[in-house]
Amino acid sequence: MSAPTNNTTRRVQPLCAEGDLPRETIGGKAWSIQKMLSLGIPVPPAFVLTTDVCREYHGAGRRLPTELGNELRSAMAELEQATGRSFGHTSKPLLVSVRSGAAISMPGMMDTVLNLGMTPAVEAALAAETSDSGYAADTRRRFVEQFEKVVGSTPPEDPWAQLELAIRAVLDSWHSKRAAAYRQSRGISETGGTAVTVQAMVFGNLDDESGTGVLFTQDPLTGASDPYGEWLPRGQGEDVVSGRADALHLDELATQLPEVHRDLLAAAAVLEREGRDVQDIEFTVQSGTLWLLQARSAKRTPRAALRCATRFQRNGLISIPEALDRITVDHIRALLRPQLDPAAVSASPPVASGKSASPGIATGVVVTDADEAEQLSDEGQQVVLARPTTDPDDVAGMAASVAVVTEIGGSTSHAAVVCREMAVPCVVGCGIDTVTALAGQTVTVDADSGTIHLGELPVRPPVSGDDEDLNLVERWVRDALGEPDPTIDIVSLVTRYQRQDGTR
Repeated sequence: MSAPTNNTTRRVQPLCAEGDLPRETIGGKAWSIQKMLSLGIPVPPAFVLTTDVCREYHGAGRRLPTELGNELRSAMAELEQATGRSFGHTSKPLLVSVRSGAAISMPGMMDTVLNLGMTPAVEAALAAETSDSGYAADTRRRFVEQFEKVVGSTPPEDPWAQLELAIRAVLDSWHSKRAAAYRQSRGISETGGTAVTVQAMVFGNLDDESGTGVLFTQDPLTGASDPYGEWLPRGQGEDVVSGRADALHLDELATQLPEVHRDLLAAAAVLEREGRDVQDIEFTVQSGTLWLLQARSAKRTPRAALRCATRFQRNGLISIPEALDRITVDHIRALLRPQLDPAAVSASPPVASGKSASPGIATGVVVTDADEAEQLSDEGQQVVLARPTTDPDDVAGMAASVAVVTEIGGSTSHAAVVCREMAVPCVVGCGIDTVTALAGQTVTVDADSGTIHLGELPVRPPVSGDDEDLNLVERWVRDALGEPDPTIDIVSLVTRYQRQDGTR
């Protein structure tokens, strides 16, 4: 893409290595694209509709600004030039993704449309270009299904009409029930709005050297320093983050495409060093070529928050005050939670098991509907939400539940990410028919080990004093407060420190 002009009032902005547009204007997704381009990391060309468009759109009763059409055509022309492809034409057709992107990350809470620009004629052109009618048909099927779900209508034949409808759907999703519930649960303002990123598609479903995945530069569950992620051959990004598919461990990418795996880890290391934080990276591989789609600070469990903050400080990347700013009182409370009695666990074999996606222990009655989970929780019941796979629309039900269980999906799905941020225990990938088998029963979810047990299992207090990272944080806080009294517990100390510091 060409360098930006000085006209920062433009509603549609190109994303390029020289750009310095603020996150509040272009949203976190576009900001990360801009940053990756500046670091020389391979990213598909893109442009962004600023958050001003969202505020104008809703302020005008859901009407797009009249000048937007010309700006979109100008930006698309630059995208065509950058890719050597043509939007809406059958000669080397250009397909794009249309994705939301608020300034503060809201994983999976707003809408996305992939493969936009697809028509029957474009399908035929892609089939001829690649000599693979199966790939072309799969890409069109994905587009039609997603467009109908997100927009609520059959996609028109005109790609420009498709684009306008998709932009409207993304802007509308800012005020969706799930997005509002997520913002309320995280204390995020309603006024920020979302940007809309339009990006040239790269295709993880193209051939046997293509796929998609998610990489965390450090383990978001345990805080271990090793990279952690999932890889899905011949898939597109929504397959992994939606939880609809059971992805493979990232080690499979190293086996299948070792050079791509090496390049991915190298890019991840650069992003972590630049961001001075654990990164959550979405990537696609097309015919053996790596493309990064976005990067953001990773949502993590309380255990991971503690371990990563202390490690980053020890390694000289952040200061002690910065490390303490990444650890909340709720993190400390979660780390001091009771643990299951080992004797009780031995006497109650698990009735289901999967992968731990967010640790913790909880007991409740299994319900299979997110709205029912909300209702029963409001009535004072402890509920466990069990679903075949979670949908972003389930977020209010997830927040109301003491634990979440899914039949399919991986630990990098949006459901897993949201549960980790909310500190809701979550076990994913428990297998088909788990929901039916557990519905209506009282269960104990041990998301530390990824198991589900019938009934309410007894717990015991945690073993104190054996966590080096927790002890280090306590020393930091005592030093900052000048508090030598050993009878004051760490929760009280951290509460005092953060009130004094004004960080929480």
